[in-house]
Amino acid sequence: MKYMLLLRHSPDAGPVEGTPEFDAEMAKWGDVMGDLGGAGAMVAAHGLDTEATATTVRVRDDEALVTDGPFAETKESFFSYIIIDVADLDAALGWAKRMPNATYGSVEVRPLSIHEQDS
Repeated sequence: MKYMLLLRHSPDAGPVEGTPEFDAEMAKWGDVMGDLGGAGAMVAAHGLDTEATATTVRVRDDEALVTDGPFAETKESFFSYIIIDVADLDAALGWAKRMPNATYGSVEVRPLSIHEQDS
């Protein structure tokens, strides 16, 4: 079963780049991502650019509304996603708990929907 781990944090949360704490967290990321690959669970992973680069499209009454910025204003923002292929939700949750940002942000775990076009 495939799951998406949606990684979020507040922009001011977590270690500051250039500090020993940041370097330690990057090492943790390297470990968990290496373990995902070694377990054969990794499907895809990509970081996201900042919300300042987002563009949102909505269509209302057949009119396209294009606005700068994310869809919703929230305190936390998405900074990355990881798609994994594991046996079940418990396994996906196990990986989510290992994400370093879970201590100051959140990891939303969602199963990928299975539709005919996905085959």
